[in-house]
Amino acid sequence: MQPVPAGTSPPPASPDPPPVPPRRPRLGPYGRVLRQPVLRRVLPGMLVSALGDGMSLVAVAWLAVRIAPADHRGVWTGLAVAAYALPATVGAAALGRLVRGLRGVRLVAVDATLRAVILGTIAVLAVAGLLGPVGYVALLAVSSLLHAWGNAGTYTLIAEHLPDGGDRVAGNALVSTFTQAAVVVGPALAGGLTALFGPGWVIGADAVSFAVLAACCWLTAPVPPGPVEPTDPEPARAPGDSGWRVILGQPRLLGLVVVTCVFFFLYGPVEVALPIHVAQELHGSPGLLGAFWAVFGVGAVLGGLGAGLLRHRPLWAVVVAIIVGWGAALLPAGLTDAVLPGLVGFGIGGLIYGPFLAICTALFQRASPPGVLSRVLATRSALTGPSGALGTLVGGPVVGAIGGRGTLLASALLTIALGLAVAAALAPARRRSAGG
Repeated sequence: MQPVPAGTSPPPASPDPPPVPPRRPRLGPYGRVLRQPVLRRVLPGMLVSALGDGMSLVAVAWLAVRIAPADHRGVWTGLAVAAYALPATVGAAALGRLVRGLRGVRLVAVDATLRAVILGTIAVLAVAGLLGPVGYVALLAVSSLLHAWGNAGTYTLIAEHLPDGGDRVAGNALVSTFTQAAVVVGPALAGGLTALFGPGWVIGADAVSFAVLAACCWLTAPVPPGPVEPTDPEPARAPGDSGWRVILGQPRLLGLVVVTCVFFFLYGPVEVALPIHVAQELHGSPGLLGAFWAVFGVGAVLGGLGAGLLRHRPLWAVVVAIIVGWGAALLPAGLTDAVLPGLVGFGIGGLIYGPFLAICTALFQRASPPGVLSRVLATRSALTGPSGALGTLVGGPVVGAIGGRGTLLASALLTIALGLAVAAALAPARRRSAGG
């Protein structure tokens, strides 16, 4: 160290550099969804209720078989399955004035509460041996009256608390994946529990799952969200506007509803054709039928989780690709009696179909005015929900006329045609956008 010359001051000591804050790890879109406080409280309840609903796919029909007269079991089973879903369309229209002012978390809460109470009543009466088929169908119908609003509340909640873009698509995908995963796990679990304890107890478990969701929602305060503006430039609408009026006023939303209805309708006959194809044309077992739906379900779960990877793609282009891809995935089962190509096709089809609901919902969230989003989504559910059921009803006579494999092939070709027609309809707008 050199000495400091006389008469000079030592140089000032350099200040210590400010501490560098530790870098927080970058979170992917799903991590950001799970860190959102309201969603972190509600999503576990949604997962539990989805599992309960997956179990109901077996329990609702099996209980109808148990309590219906032997010579009318088919009729009562069909009525029970329909009653668990279709009255939501009536509730979307008839009960709108009672619930449309509620925030997303409260819409989910009222639907889950109604389902928990009514399904719990069914379970108690069934276990006690006091339930008849007429009362059973009536109670199931009441339990589903608010389900369109509950479904709308789920995706309204996502839009209220996540920004537009990738995070919102990821939130939609996470919720829809719960349902798809429950379709894989729930029926297998319900089959074992029904054999051990009976369908009444399984429906009781479904009631408990909705009670868990209701508790999660009622205990979560509906925090006012930040301002959320629709991405598409549309004129403001009064809060009293109905969801149907908003959809009619936006051609793209109306077109998306129509496309979704046709897509679901063309899917409906597959649920009738595949069992006939496996049993009569492939001479397969129920286990083979289960394998077809299992590979589809696993593919749908993986595809749903992968929806976040598509968040930066043009969403309408993704919708077209999904429609055409699902139709192409059906072709192996419709063109050949070989089992392996059909199974591979259904697995790939599930992977392709998985992101569909998340992407379509993101388009609705983006284009709908925030004040009426729950009404728009409830109207969408009320319109698209019955489409698959109507396709299933039409599928019966079609299968009788052209067989299971012929119906699968017809569904595949018509679905591909639908996707190509949508692509052709969107082409002029793309050209204008590219030219502008």
